Amino acid sequence: MTHKILIIDDEEKLRSLLARIIKSEGFEVFEAKDLKSGFKKLEQTEIDVVLCDVKLPDGNGVDFLQNIKNSFPLTEVILLTAFGNIPDGVQSMKNGAFDYIVKGDDNDKIIPLLYKAVEKVQLQKKVQQLEKRINDKYSFSTIIGKSKGIEQVIDLAQKVAKTDSTVLLTGETGTGKEVFAQAIHENSNRAGKSFVALNCSTFSKEILESELFGHKQGAFTGALKDKKGFIEEANGGTLFLDEIGEMPIDLQAKLLRVLETSEYIPVGDTTPKKSNFRLIAATNRDLKEESEAHRFRSDLYFRLNIFEIKLPSLRERVKDIPLLANYYVRQFSEKTNKKALQIGDDFLQKLENYSWPGNIRELKNVIERSVILSSGDILTADVLPYEMQHQNENNSKPMSAFSMQSVEKLHIQKVLNYTKGNKAETARLLEIGIATLYRKLEEYNIQS
Repeated sequence: MTHKILIIDDEEKLRSLLARIIKSEGFEVFEAKDLKSGFKKLEQTEIDVVLCDVKLPDGNGVDFLQNIKNSFPLTEVILLTAFGNIPDGVQSMKNGAFDYIVKGDDNDKIIPLLYKAVEKVQLQKKVQQLEKRINDKYSFSTIIGKSKGIEQVIDLAQKVAKTDSTVLLTGETGTGKEVFAQAIHENSNRAGKSFVALNCSTFSKEILESELFGHKQGAFTGALKDKKGFIEEANGGTLFLDEIGEMPIDLQAKLLRVLETSEYIPVGDTTPKKSNFRLIAATNRDLKEESEAHRFRSDLYFRLNIFEIKLPSLRERVKDIPLLANYYVRQFSEKTNKKALQIGDDFLQKLENYSWPGNIRELKNVIERSVILSSGDILTADVLPYEMQHQNENNSKPMSAFSMQSVEKLHIQKVLNYTKGNKAETARLLEIGIATLYRKLEEYNIQS
């Protein structure tokens, strides 16, 4: 890639000389005799570095520098002057100049400076591309799905993202809670700051406390040095606590205090510290039921439940399965260096009829396995796991009309028809948990 240099100078001989020297180094050079024509060149071409004289017929290069940086922030500017002027030099650096050199005296510095400036430009562009990739990866537009349920959830998440409110993400395992947490963070005022994720079910109580609050050296056996906790790491950004329903009760009390006061005390310390973070929590448990059963603090539940977003299960968004399947087939075809595979009708039908207890995470794993096992150009049902290939057989045993199961199945179907397929309302009327309802629907092969 050839880097582009623009020289703005009203002295034609000097400008031409500089152009020849710079071209001999392999750069592509553009010339302008004043600020107006120089700015036009910048608008027409993606310039990497500008060499600009300070005194020009239509203005001052030091002042013009601000216009360049405002309009083209990745472009670096080296200012040239016939006479060294300390105030101009200081002001030019304040305005964002890469350097300020004197014509004649510093000519031997120009080429090395150009290389350094170009190197900085390349680094800035890489950082910008990386930031764009991160933002694209976690933007709401990349969440796959056109079903009404997922679109409603995205709309809620977009609305709350711009606030600083605590968010509680609920739903079954594998529905994409961390993806939504990342998207909320990246579309909030805290984007660009830390996003720190901690799974509360992964650690014992003691380790979880240390991970969350940090500890002082010597606080316990093995604490060989001070350690920052996730709360401190999240300062200014977002703390995502996954599986918060698994957090021990006494740690819940400590977390509640942090949320109310923004203060916490590391393990083994006596001095409070402050941290300004936004909390996004996630759970596959019914925290209301858990708090009523005294397994989860009700005061923490109410503090977390400022804005709840319930992510729909894959069973509730069957129309999204073809979109998700195609996405993962492309992804894993590329990962395994295979030609992009087509999805056969029998393969897709099995996907759509399956109950997906593991939701999107399970679908992703099934697709990866299928792509690895496939030997042709089309994915067929015979590469799916055994239980998916024979799912209809598992539910084919006839049920006695006099059995309790038959009565229960009929009653669930009636209530489901009454609520027009609204599972949350069905569970409420049946006075059972939503998870229990889904298990019954799967057990009795009830289509909703």
